Amino acid sequence: MQERLKNLRTLRTVAFDADDTLWHNERFFKLTQAQFADLLRDYAAPEALDQRLMEAERRNIGHYGFGVKGFTLSMIETALEVTEHRVPGSVIREIMEVGREMLAHPIELLPHVEATLTALAETHFLMVVTKGDLLHQERKVAQSGLGELFDAVEVVSDKTPEIYTRLFEQVPGGARGTMMVGNSMKSDVRPAILAGAWGVFVPHEHAWDFESAEAPDHPRFAEIADLSELPPLVAGIG
Repeated sequence: MQERLKNLRTLRTVAFDADDTLWHNERFFKLTQAQFADLLRDYAAPEALDQRLMEAERRNIGHYGFGVKGFTLSMIETALEVTEHRVPGSVIREIMEVGREMLAHPIELLPHVEATLTALAETHFLMVVTKGDLLHQERKVAQSGLGELFDAVEVVSDKTPEIYTRLFEQVPGGARGTMMVGNSMKSDVRPAILAGAWGVFVPHEHAWDFESAEAPDHPRFAEIADLSELPPLVAGIG
C-alpha cells in the first residue's frame, strides 16, 4: 500500500466534507424523523412515513437543494400527502419548530477532528467543500471553532466531477495534488476521483440512503476508520 502511494503525485491540498465528517449531523435528522413520525402516528406507520418522506426529498432536492430547510419543506409536503391535506395547523407549526431546532443545534465535533486539522494545517492547504444552505453551513463552520484552520470554505449546490474540477483547479496542486475526505461515497469520493483527485472515505455510523454508492476500484481511493488515520495516509503519499 505505502509503496503504491509513494508513486503518486505529492499532495498539496486536503479538502473535507463537513456534515458527518467533521461534526455530527445525520443523527439530528434521524431524531427529527422520529419526532415527525410521532406527530403523524394517527395517519401513517413510521416505516411507511419514512418511505414517503424519502420520496419527497428525492423529488425536492432539485428545487430546494440539500439541508435542513429543504428537509423541513419535504416533511410538510409529506404531512399534507399522508393526511390528504387534513393535517392540523398545529402539526405544521410543530414541524416548522423542529426544523428551526435543527438549524440552531450546537456543533458537536467528531473524534480526532481538531487534532488532525491542526496537524495538517501546518503542511497543507485545507478547505471545506460541503453541500447545503449557504448561511447554515457558514454558521456551522464558524461555530465549530475550526474556521481559522481552513484556507477556503466552499458551499456548493451539489458535488459533481465538474464542480470538483472547477474548485480544485484553483487550489495548490490542482486536482491531481488534492485529496477529498468525506463520509459519502456518492458525493465525496467517486466524483472527486473522476475529477482527478484522491477520494478518501471515512464511514459514519449514520448514513443517509441518498448518499450510498459502491466503493470505487481505483488507485486513488482509500478508506480510513476515522480521521486519526488521515495524517499517516497523507504522509505516505508525500
